[in-house]
Amino acid sequence: MKRLRLIGISAAAALGGLLFGFDTGVINGAQFHFTEHFGLSPAAKGFVVSSALLGCLAGALVAGPMSARFGRRWSLRWAGVLFLVSAIGSGLPEPLPQSIPLLVIFRLIGGLAIGLASMNAPLYIAELAPAQHRGVLVTIYQLAIVLGFFLVFLTTYAIGNELTEAENTAFGWRWMFWSEIFPAGGFLMLMFFVPRSPRWLLMKGQTQEAATTIAQLHGEARQRKMIEDIQRSITRDAQAASSSPWAPAFRWVLILGVAMSVLQQTTGINAVLYYGADIFEQALGFGKEEVLKQQLLLAGVNLLFTFVAMYTVDRTGRKPLILWGSVGMFAGFGLLTFTLMTQQVGLLSLIGVLMFIGAFALSMGPVTWVLLSEIFPNRIRSAAMGIAVAAQWAANFAVSQAFPVIAESQTNAAAPWHGALPYWIFMAFIAFLLFFSWKYIPETKSKSLEDLEATFVSLKGI
Repeated sequence: MKRLRLIGISAAAALGGLLFGFDTGVINGAQFHFTEHFGLSPAAKGFVVSSALLGCLAGALVAGPMSARFGRRWSLRWAGVLFLVSAIGSGLPEPLPQSIPLLVIFRLIGGLAIGLASMNAPLYIAELAPAQHRGVLVTIYQLAIVLGFFLVFLTTYAIGNELTEAENTAFGWRWMFWSEIFPAGGFLMLMFFVPRSPRWLLMKGQTQEAATTIAQLHGEARQRKMIEDIQRSITRDAQAASSSPWAPAFRWVLILGVAMSVLQQTTGINAVLYYGADIFEQALGFGKEEVLKQQLLLAGVNLLFTFVAMYTVDRTGRKPLILWGSVGMFAGFGLLTFTLMTQQVGLLSLIGVLMFIGAFALSMGPVTWVLLSEIFPNRIRSAAMGIAVAAQWAANFAVSQAFPVIAESQTNAAAPWHGALPYWIFMAFIAFLLFFSWKYIPETKSKSLEDLEATFVSLKGI
């Protein structure tokens, strides 16, 4: 019963990830149509698509202080409100009127929600989870992101297939944005039925409520030891010369977190997810009628390999998944660049993209969130994770803004690239990720959050 309750609470919090995937994925299906509706240039399209990422960056920056002061649960509630406002506003009809500036404003609001959820949801799950199952429970968050992408691809495909091209250009893209209203409302309601994080409660001195939550989730037999371990960690952190994540004692672990966040984005994952329709049509030569079907195939592979990651993350560990996933991502883009440069686009090109997606879903997709939820000490966890997630969104914005400009440039179109230039850039970053992970990332499976402090933080000066 306790395990089912823990899974249920984790799944409820992970719906923030589903909205993350849904909100960022809906732009993929909608941008194809509102670009024609507003007659956008490649640069303008890139800004509208990536504008939400500026909100994500701002949301991640405020998420740390907000989470530390008001708690993980209240932060997720506010994220739910913002998701709902963004979903309603992004599809406002013409008479209001709807314009590019107004669309950007509501996309920014959605970005704020994603920033809050992307920092607080995995953190909240990790703080409730037992050490031996933390990897799989936090991976539920990544599974929810992937499910969000899959559901939104199904939704946009259904809407796009039901309407004519002219209707999609005129108003179908608004319906795509409005489809997020239902999951956003459900997430907001569920956040009123989950407990507060026991680690946050103990840091605020609310021992009785923390003890009750731990007993409900882990049993009374483990209650005393868990409370003692957390309080010992809090006491040790309170004796630190500084509680800033930039302090010398915490600097290296912060660098690791920021580096993994940035490298997750520079693999090129969101260029594929955000601009998948353009890639399939322009780079790979698929017709418009085939684009959404290819997107569904992409989302299906993403979902399948996320399940594989859930099964293996607490068995084989975090580091092996990153290393093998990096090899797979490099090989997938390698196959894609070969077909592009030799101008033999077709089935092999699609296999290369799907190989990349599968390898990412097996590794950097879920494992980055697991590591970020594990490596930071209790005292700086909110602030440090906020910084790392903010760096992730900054990198995401840079990649999303640069990709259409590079992909549609004359240099990329000409020999010898023939459309392969951006993927060569991503391959360079993947090669660095492989080296960095092999050299600097230790294994974290089956260790409590408090035990991991000794692994990641120099205790000199504390």
